[in-house]
Amino acid sequence: MRAALQRLRKTIRETAPEAEEVLSYRMPAFRLNGMLVYYAAFKDHGSFFAGSTVVLRKFARELKPFRAGKGTLQFTPERPIPVDLVRRIVRERVAENRARK
Repeated sequence: MRAALQRLRKTIRETAPEAEEVLSYRMPAFRLNGMLVYYAAFKDHGSFFAGSTVVLRKFARELKPFRAGKGTLQFTPERPIPVDLVRRIVRERVAENRARK
């Protein structure tokens, strides 16, 4: 799981290099003009929180295999969220936050 989370963190960092890494709700997160995304490890899965119902709806078809709740995307090292999809989610969140600014 550690390697999967490190890949996720690296992907987020590369996609939003100006974002600040923070802890929020006891989870690693990125902030840029407000909270951007969160991620965490749990006993049997990792979770990625996009932080936006608009973004989740936009990518609903692609996210369906990973949906586990209102805003939670669950993954495992054997079944990670595709890097390209994570990049597109992060870009959308950056654009959303900038538009609100």
